[in-house]
Amino acid sequence: MSLKIVYMGTPEFAVAPLDAIIEKGYNVVGVVTVPDKPSGRGLKLNESAVKQYAVSKGLKIMQPVSLKEQSFLDELASLEADLFIVVAFRMLPKVVWSMPEMGTFNLHGSLLPQYRGAAPINWAIINGEKRSGVTTFLIDEKIDTGNILMREECPIGENENVGSLYDRLMGIGANLVVKTVEGVVAGTLTPKPQELFLPEELKGKDIDTVVNSAPKLTKELCRIKWDSPVSDVHNLIRGLSPYPAAFSTITDGEKSVDMKIFETLPVEGKSRNFTDNEFVGKIVTDKKSYIHVICADGILSLEEIQLAGKKRMRVKEFLLGFRDIENFRFVQA
Repeated sequence: MSLKIVYMGTPEFAVAPLDAIIEKGYNVVGVVTVPDKPSGRGLKLNESAVKQYAVSKGLKIMQPVSLKEQSFLDELASLEADLFIVVAFRMLPKVVWSMPEMGTFNLHGSLLPQYRGAAPINWAIINGEKRSGVTTFLIDEKIDTGNILMREECPIGENENVGSLYDRLMGIGANLVVKTVEGVVAGTLTPKPQELFLPEELKGKDIDTVVNSAPKLTKELCRIKWDSPVSDVHNLIRGLSPYPAAFSTITDGEKSVDMKIFETLPVEGKSRNFTDNEFVGKIVTDKKSYIHVICADGILSLEEIQLAGKKRMRVKEFLLGFRDIENFRFVQA
């Protein structure tokens, strides 16, 4: 195909769309990703998932420290690309995104205008949403605010975690990127302002004040607040599982240790108000098969956990080696 594309991305989420457009026969004349970073004890240089894929396909790779470096801008311009595609990369300066004649579009892991920001898949689950999806949109001066090209929706399972949803959206997103390229080439797509995608009851209001945001995840967010409703704690845990993982601290009054929690289930029929803080965070167990934790309005069953310095395991396996868990309780955040 005569169309020339430059692709920009970093993590695994960005590999599937790149592979999809390569498999469709599109001409990717360059791939832009982050510089290699030293990691681990030996400070071995770690390549991004996109770079590893691009190397395997023999694609031209650019790894600028700054996207405003003149040498990078000159090299990018020399490729004479018609279209730039961005998936899970960093914010682009205007001098970059305005370069190609057909524009620059981005794939975002939410149904824009909802969940603009760095962690849309996590926040959709944390907030208890029943549906998610992916959106392609034209990049402009602000973050995730440009005119929408295409959207595709998918349901979120009742107990689904972010790892599972991430994998599903990766596949859906790859297909949507291909459809968007086809639409851009055919001239059949009409970019639409994000305001048009607001629910009817919100149209006419300031969009920035009525949509949920998806800011970067912090360690403080990951600490569980047991004095919250069961549904909120459950949603936080699955919205952070498997990474970075929600955590809490258990203590017996003398020793304390952090515990990551990867999977939980609300205990049906146990809904009540635990207004006394004496109960919140209390552990209830038969020491064989279950660990239940009291929250503000009910009980949550822990299913998969990991003590600091130990391996991740199912609760039944954990109880075989941790015999006095009933003497512990979870510390309030």
